[in-house]
Formats: sequence, structure tokens, C-alpha cells
Amino acid sequence: MRLGLIGLGKMGAAMAERMLRGGHEVVVFARTAESVRQAEAKGAIGAGGVADLARKLAPPRAVWLMVPAGDPVAQVIQDLLPHLQAGDVLVDGGNSYYKDSLARHQSLKQAGIRFLDVGTSGGVWGLKDGYCLMIGGEPDAFMELEPVFATLAPPGGYLHVGGPGSGHMVKMVHNGIEYGMMQAYAEGLDILKASPYGLDLRQIAGLWNRGSVVRSWLLELAESALAGDPNLDKVQGYVSDSGEGRWTILEAMERDVPAPVITLSLFERFHSRRTDSFAARMLAALRNQFGGHAVKTR
Repeated sequence: MRLGLIGLGKMGAAMAERMLRGGHEVVVFARTAESVRQAEAKGAIGAGGVADLARKLAPPRAVWLMVPAGDPVAQVIQDLLPHLQAGDVLVDGGNSYYKDSLARHQSLKQAGIRFLDVGTSGGVWGLKDGYCLMIGGEPDAFMELEPVFATLAPPGGYLHVGGPGSGHMVKMVHNGIEYGMMQAYAEGLDILKASPYGLDLRQIAGLWNRGSVVRSWLLELAESALAGDPNLDKVQGYVSDSGEGRWTILEAMERDVPAPVITLSLFERFHSRRTDSFAARMLAALRNQFGGHAVKTR
């Protein structure tokens, strides 16, 4: 099928390429002309703006946004809306707050625009391995775009989880869990590093991934990070957060659900911005490995 994609950052560009490989026609637009040219070189159809993108799509249109959460999403929707019509489908595949997505669904519904909130996980590895897609919204819009979801995801890697807002709710909690898992690995490896045995942490991370109950893709990424920099000397232990952990904790507070591990893992990220420990360097390296997030170097 043919669809539009707005936003060609690390994930957006890779998603466009994966869709093209799957036989879809993708009309792309981004803030920088160079990123559009790069997508065109891989088979995408470039657009000069949101109006041009909409013109190159036949109704009912499908437009996928891969732009940062918050004001950027709101601005793109505001710019795009005059060029859409009833029956079109708008997808937000970024890390938007689920309450914002619920409000957008209700607002767009008044114009007859169908809205899907799609939590997208896979980072810079998604082009090769596929993306895990957590999809919220009306079932008819989901079914209309299911061929695209099937292309982007690995087998069994996409699910219509529920109504409007649910996709970003599930992704929000997914990222909160991610915070806790990363913190546990970082602390455990820090303890081993402090031991008197001179342990090879890369080998131990690899060992744990072969039959151990703590094996995971994050641990594979830890092994990869340690292979190139055993002491993570090139990484400053300054760990940012992009909001999902905070929102998860706020949701836990609203629902009276205890979430001490996720809460403390967020606070450790705050702490990392004042100190430079090995555990913090491990967290920063893991974010770079799975998501291509920038790290501060020393």
C-alpha cells in the first residue's frame, strides 16, 4: 500500500526503508532536505512539505508521524490537518504521552480523521530485526493498516492492544520496565567490577545469555558495549531520560500501584547527572547500543 511518513530520524528513516523493502510505496517528508534525498535514493517518494505529501496520497490517506513527542507532534498535526479529509488515518508512532494521544483521537474524530497511537520499540536495530508495535485505536483503522504493521514487525511482533491511547500506555509502561531492567544490570555488573577477581565482564554478560534466567537482548547489548570498551572509559556516566519513566511513575501514583524499582531507577538517572560511576556509564552505553542515543564522551 502507499502511505506517508513524516520524520526521518534514526527510527523514521529505518522504518521507511523496511516498508520499502516490504513492497510498500512510501511518501516521505522531513525537516531536512538531505534526509528526504537519502530516503529517495532507497526508493521513497519525496515531498516538499505536508501539503505536497497529502497530494501524493490517494484518499483514504494513511500518514505516519515519527517526530518527537509533545509540541512537535502537535505542530505537525496542526500543519497537516487542513490537507486531510474524513476517512484518512493518522498514526503517531513516537513516544507520546497516552493522555495526549487520547485527546488527539477525540479532537481528530470531530473532523472524521481516524487516529492510531502506535508504541514502537526496536531502536536502531529495527531495520534488521523488526519493530515491536503496540497499537491503540479503532479496529477498522488498525485492520486497514495491518499490512504495514506486518511488514514492520517480526512474526508475532504487533498487536492491537485496545482503544485510543492504549498503544502509548503500553509503550510507556514498557519503557518504565526497561528503566528497571537496565538499572539492575548496571548495578550487578558494577558489583562484579568492584570484586577482587579481575573478572571479564564482557564474557560474563555473554555467559549469562546462554541458559541463564537473566538472559535478554539488553544483556547482549551490554556484552557488545563492553567488547569495545571494557571499562567504558570513553562513556560519561550521564544518563538522560525521555519522559516515559516519569509518566509511568505518575500513572502508578494515580492508580495507587507501588512501583519502587521503576521509581528508583529514574532517580538513579537523576543521580547520574551529578556523578560519574561505572553503573551510570553502563546505562549510558546501553541506551546508545539499543537506541542510538548520544552519549557524552570524556
